[in-house]
Amino acid sequence: MLNARISGIASYVPEDILDNEMLSKMVDTNDEWITTRVGIKERRILRKEGAGSSYLGIKAVDKLLQDTGVAPEEIELLICATSNPDYRFPSTASIIAEGCGLKKCYAYDIQAACAGFIVALEDAAAYVKSGLRKKVVVVCAEKMSSMVNYNDRATCPLFGDGAAAVLVEPTEEPVGVMDAEFHVDGKGLDYLVMRGGGSVHPTTQQTLDAGEHFLYQEGRSVYKNAVTDMYTSTKSVMERNGLTVDTIDYLVPHQANLRIIEAVASHAKMPMEKVLVNIQHYGNTSAASIPLCLDEFKGQLKKGDRIILTAFGAGFTWGALYLIWG
Repeated sequence: MLNARISGIASYVPEDILDNEMLSKMVDTNDEWITTRVGIKERRILRKEGAGSSYLGIKAVDKLLQDTGVAPEEIELLICATSNPDYRFPSTASIIAEGCGLKKCYAYDIQAACAGFIVALEDAAAYVKSGLRKKVVVVCAEKMSSMVNYNDRATCPLFGDGAAAVLVEPTEEPVGVMDAEFHVDGKGLDYLVMRGGGSVHPTTQQTLDAGEHFLYQEGRSVYKNAVTDMYTSTKSVMERNGLTVDTIDYLVPHQANLRIIEAVASHAKMPMEKVLVNIQHYGNTSAASIPLCLDEFKGQLKKGDRIILTAFGAGFTWGALYLIWG
């Protein structure tokens, strides 16, 4: 039986740092307020003129190919998870594939908001386990600064830019993507949304004046649902696979808010030393947050480690994935 393992991982973040002190000069906030509420100290911002999410994704995929020694022509499929596409069309995946010289692969985008990585990873695993593809790249590329209103003190401290990519390949060993479950509840529309620029509210002077091209979030509702849904999906996947707090090596939650992460861990009775966290450095990078975190901690991950990945995002969309590090 074929399994699908992560055989390589790489990430890229822009050099420019926007820390809390700098942010406090832009909007009415301060380091203590931000740190206490969300646990973020700084975030990276892509300031390069004319560069979008694909720029970040190309950097991450190029590094992945270099680190794994895989030639561009060996990649058969690239799946890009992003909420910040370069354009409404064509796909950001097609731009990344071109930029990385992936001439023999198909490429497409998925939109699963902050759950994009785990959704795309299960998709990639399905291609590999079925035998349809042997080498699949999942890349999450998010220029979150492109949708942030830096006059909104409630949301602008939360988000940063970044990208991460993994290579998924077949193996007969008992490692890789073991199980996953995902959910969606369209009632979340009003609580986390960008209202302008789509087919419901096409871009007009009125949508621009109303600030409808920025991310809108009702923090309290999002917080409550994120904690409940990330916990229940984590619990479900663990129970289905006979896993306990003692047999799980790591929990890697979406890096949205340190208080959400702590609450999910507390509900799951998961000690914080088993929870991987890097939100303080990067803020919320949406779909890129989980693979960015995995890449940062890959030096301490060992083959056979049992890992639960869990995420929650706009939609509402959420879920959890059971991964054995390969």
